[in-house]
Amino acid sequence: MKVQRKRNSFLAALVLIGLLSATPFTSYGITLQEGLQIVTKGSREVLKAIEEENQAEAKLWQSRSYWLPQVELYGYQTYLRYQPEAKFGPFGPVPMSEKEFLTYGFKVSQLVYDFGSIYSSISASKEELRAKRFITTSVRNTMALEFIKRYLGVLEAEKLLEVAEGQRKAYEEHLADARAMYENGLVTKNDLLQAEVSLAEAEQERINAENLLRIKRAALNVILKSPPDEEITLVEAPSPMDIDISLEEAYKRATEARPELIALRHRIEALKLQKSAVKRQFLPKLYLAGGYEYQQNQYMVHEGNWSLVAGLKVELFSGGLRIAQINELDSAVREAEIEEQRLREEIKLQVKSAYLSLHSARHKLTVSEKAVAQAEENYRLHRLRYKEGVGTSTDVTDALVMLKAQKTNYYRALYDAKRAEAELLYAIGADLVYSYTGAT
Repeated sequence: MKVQRKRNSFLAALVLIGLLSATPFTSYGITLQEGLQIVTKGSREVLKAIEEENQAEAKLWQSRSYWLPQVELYGYQTYLRYQPEAKFGPFGPVPMSEKEFLTYGFKVSQLVYDFGSIYSSISASKEELRAKRFITTSVRNTMALEFIKRYLGVLEAEKLLEVAEGQRKAYEEHLADARAMYENGLVTKNDLLQAEVSLAEAEQERINAENLLRIKRAALNVILKSPPDEEITLVEAPSPMDIDISLEEAYKRATEARPELIALRHRIEALKLQKSAVKRQFLPKLYLAGGYEYQQNQYMVHEGNWSLVAGLKVELFSGGLRIAQINELDSAVREAEIEEQRLREEIKLQVKSAYLSLHSARHKLTVSEKAVAQAEENYRLHRLRYKEGVGTSTDVTDALVMLKAQKTNYYRALYDAKRAEAELLYAIGADLVYSYTGAT
């Protein structure tokens, strides 16, 4: 019987292990660097920008196609009501062709010279492609910044939940102190009731902090394209590389490195090249054409024939189309130049805002770090005085309120500084993935 029981217990343990191993886990860990790689490669916004880049590349190949030979293969059957005939003096009409005949052949045409119209069009397409590539870089950086903010938001919410749980634990300890002193007749029931109410408020604040954390995690899951309820364990975010620069240096780097500005410059150049291509449409085009054609005709000596044509084409009038296109492109260039000026001012404001926010958060962090230590000591002393019957319950609860406020201020300043670091790097055009990849 004992052997049988041991065997059954062993089998039950194996079944339990198998069930546990088969149960899917909905929690996994991720670092900031790993998340950045996921977001900047697979987010919907980045994939959309890449497709726009692919479209620009396809348009470049379309522009290049005009430099290559155009080959046509054709064939058709002709049916005429009357047989073609020619007058031939007194002998009457002479047949020139059959009433029904087959025609087929091929034709090759090659543009020889167009005074740079196609070259300008190709150059414009290249500039458009460069602009799209920098836009993709900008989208990647924007998504990286958004991910960093959400990542830091989760870490901050976790710390605030820790503060709320610590606050509740402290109120539980205070309630235990008040109950013990009340049972010994050292304090009135009012102290006990006050401690119970304070504990209830602390529990409500803990619930609010827990709910905030869930919301922050759901927002992070959205950008990672993970299920909203999936719990992700985060590692504390490192500080980025190369962040200590002057405001003047930040302005300079931003105007030189922001991908949005660079993309706009390429866009302006593309518009100017498009205008040049349109203006050259007024100039002649030299071309060569040739091919072979067979036409079924028993009256012809040679039914099949080869041909070679050298020609020149000039567009004399297009109904005002070219002039309208030039006016449109002139307006587009002016619009893009105005947008460039606006973007420069906006970027300058972003740089200044991020720079000041970073220095303000760092100063607050230094101040709040000292304030937390002072608030902890203040709470320790007031609790000791209360247990000795010297202090009041209000002194203890006030000290706890102050301690929670200082801890909250500290963590807010800490993550405000980390967010400001990322925002400053973004504002000056730094590659956020690269800046955080080698961070420690």
